[in-house]
Amino acid sequence: MGVIGTVLGGLFGAGRNVITETAEVFTPNATRRMELGHEAFTAVLDQAAAEYAQAPAGGFDRFVNGLNRLPRPALALGTLGLFAYAMADPPGFAERMQGLAHVPEPLWWLLGAIVSFYFGAREMHYQRRPRPETAMPARIAGSDSSDNPALADWENSRPRDQ
Repeated sequence: MGVIGTVLGGLFGAGRNVITETAEVFTPNATRRMELGHEAFTAVLDQAAAEYAQAPAGGFDRFVNGLNRLPRPALALGTLGLFAYAMADPPGFAERMQGLAHVPEPLWWLLGAIVSFYFGAREMHYQRRPRPETAMPARIAGSDSSDNPALADWENSRPRDQ
């Protein structure tokens, strides 16, 4: 080999890359940092999953779960009840609504925050739950993969449904 081959072999040969190794002294490897962050995040999730894997199902827990299911139906039925009350007794309804007009604004903000956090936490609970995998349709009607080599290769590589 010539001089260029020897120099390039010294820089990049034997499974090493001197330029990358030198650059990582000054700037951290972004890919490795992301991998380490992912490992830490996975470890935290595994620890939390281990803590809640065996949730006790005692009487108190069932009672609290039942209480947690009450606010949405209560809000929905209460709103329908207000409509019925407004039709049944319009003067009484108007008096109660005037009373609500005297509630201070910070109290409305507090009520809004409580309701928002309740429904936001509930939504996050359902978003973080693992979802069952759905089966792919065997074939879309009228599709033909013969003119698309990548699609044909994908169809041949995936496991077939029983």
